[in-house]
Amino acid sequence: MPVKLGSKLPPENAEARIEIIPLIDIMFFLLAAFMLVSLSMVNLKSVKVNLPTAATATPDVKNDFISLSVDRAGMIYFDKKPVGANELVRLLAAWQKTNANTRVFISGDADARHGDVIRALDLVRSTGIQKVAFEIRETPANPPPPRP
Repeated sequence: MPVKLGSKLPPENAEARIEIIPLIDIMFFLLAAFMLVSLSMVNLKSVKVNLPTAATATPDVKNDFISLSVDRAGMIYFDKKPVGANELVRLLAAWQKTNANTRVFISGDADARHGDVIRALDLVRSTGIQKVAFEIRETPANPPPPRP
């Protein structure tokens, strides 16, 4: 019985084609990998403070903003860096010159004095910045009992 030896080359009339199913699988894998990596690279620009809660709090998307934090001792932080009043005004004025729509988020510790947070607000407003918001967190499902 004779053995037929065929060429491994496709016949001349066969069309070349690209299989896209494996390419789609690879693209979904890359998309998922980039999403997971980008979520782990979130850079928070504020000092860790104990935020007060509010029942009507809604999360706000923060992309391009300045974060000011006031701790319980009354110290003001500009993006995690402690600053004095004069330095804060200088930094805010320089920031506003480059971006006219500058937004400022003030995070006041729940134990911070009201006057310290208002002093930070007054310093921000003295530079001409009008877009100011106070950062709060949502009330938890089981709120702790009020402090005496």
